[in-house]
Amino acid sequence: RAIEVIGRRLAELRERQAELRERAGETGVQRDAVRRRHEEARTRLENTRRRLGEIEVEETEIRVRRENVAEALRRDADADEATALAAPRPEIEGVDPDADLEAVVQDLEARLRRMGPVNPLAAQEYAELEERYDFLQDQLNDLEKSRDELERVIAALDDEIQSRFLQAFEEVAAAYEQNFAVLFPGGVGRIRLTDPNEPLTTGVEIQAQPLGKKVSQLSLLSGGERSLAALAFLFAVFKARPSPFYILDEVEAALDDANLRRFLRLIEAFRHDAQLIIVTHQQQTMEAADVLYGVTMEPGGSSKVVRKELKSAETPASEGSVPA
Repeated sequence: RAIEVIGRRLAELRERQAELRERAGETGVQRDAVRRRHEEARTRLENTRRRLGEIEVEETEIRVRRENVAEALRRDADADEATALAAPRPEIEGVDPDADLEAVVQDLEARLRRMGPVNPLAAQEYAELEERYDFLQDQLNDLEKSRDELERVIAALDDEIQSRFLQAFEEVAAAYEQNFAVLFPGGVGRIRLTDPNEPLTTGVEIQAQPLGKKVSQLSLLSGGERSLAALAFLFAVFKARPSPFYILDEVEAALDDANLRRFLRLIEAFRHDAQLIIVTHQQQTMEAADVLYGVTMEPGGSSKVVRKELKSAETPASEGSVPA
């Protein structure tokens, strides 16, 4: 009986144990759920505390911004908050009047950020540059006026130069034809402009055609003929623009006797209007002169200048004397 009693008691204890284990399992599940809720609550508490700190910081920033705005209003606009809030909304170019102010502010702030940093001395620098620009503009205007005036003066000078050049050219051309006829009897000599439409830039072409010759270039003439053509042009310039005296240095050195006599006829035509000083070794040229100047050296002596008037040195042929 004792064993049976113990058995029944043992069975009861086992049932009690199973029931307690089952209750312990349920309690463990409930404990885990409570722990999870506790962790979640603690997490929410930390998030709430962090958010509270952020809100406190935002509140501080907003309060500081409000104080700054109020101070800026008092400093810049001399107004308080109530006056600023009661002021009408300003009209901004390119902004819809009915648009959200917050969006407008954000857009303006974005535009300011894109503009970059602002130079506080920009207004002063702009004023200095504007003053410098005005000064340079005035200088430029003066230069342009001076340039226009110079262009008018240059145009007037060009017209005067062109007029005088054409006049001188016509006179030289006419004199050249006369001189050429003296130096080349029966020949034809002309002077023409290579570009008559542009007198200021034109070239001058000299034509010389002795009697019986047909030449297209001066280089085809003989040396004496070229010298005579050059002398015809030179004396044409002398005649067009006369001078009290002329100095010629062996200009007839390349001429033979026949051409030299023609040159002397040209000299004879000029000697009545001007004095000619000719450096020469030609005897015919010396004989045509009024006064001779030479350098001589006596035996054992030094060189000296000799002057002799040919008219006073002439002696009648009947006396049988020879000219000095």
